[in-house]
Amino acid sequence: MCERFGADTLRLYEMFTGPLEQSRPWETKAVVGSFRLLQRIWRNVVDEETGATRVSEEDASDETRRILHPTIAAVREGFATLRFNTSIARITELNNHIVQTWPNGGAPREVVEPMVLLIAPLAPHLAEELWSRLGHAESLARQALPVADPVYLVAETIELPVQVNGKLRSRITVPANADDAAVEAAARADDKVAAQLSGRTVRKVVVVPGRLVNFVAG
Repeated sequence: MCERFGADTLRLYEMFTGPLEQSRPWETKAVVGSFRLLQRIWRNVVDEETGATRVSEEDASDETRRILHPTIAAVREGFATLRFNTSIARITELNNHIVQTWPNGGAPREVVEPMVLLIAPLAPHLAEELWSRLGHAESLARQALPVADPVYLVAETIELPVQVNGKLRSRITVPANADDAAVEAAARADDKVAAQLSGRTVRKVVVVPGRLVNFVAG
């Protein structure tokens, strides 16, 4: 497997199969998934036809930062708890976002370099080569692991279930800092909830911040 797919792919596959202390089946066919992930990460940084680096110096959007920084936090947590499979899953999600947002290359360096540093403990040979191609003369082994900016770890919106007499009728999305009145108004404006309340008297509205909304109606 090492000769066919490379040492990095084998390392990544072994760590992705599950928590290290648990027994799990050895499925050689599944290694292809790890191989393809590393290929996609490579293509997000390097143009395979020209060998040129495919990154830009533009700033990342807030949307991308709200994916990047929770990823950094989750990957660090996975490393600290030896749950490398969860770290790899989050790196995969970040890489997929880059593929979808910049299908022709040109993702911001602000996003690409942290991703390379995050994958380094898992696929050190690939990461070292990419780090060099990104213009760094010194090994990434001397670089600190990225640290998440707490500003981007706070959700801007939250989804809340809406109940009528204790039964789930709909879900609404509201600003994370919305007060009870705003949450109630959003719930009442929902078509499914409005249909359930039509012709009925609302006797009580229970808003549990960050948890749910319940209309008691008769």
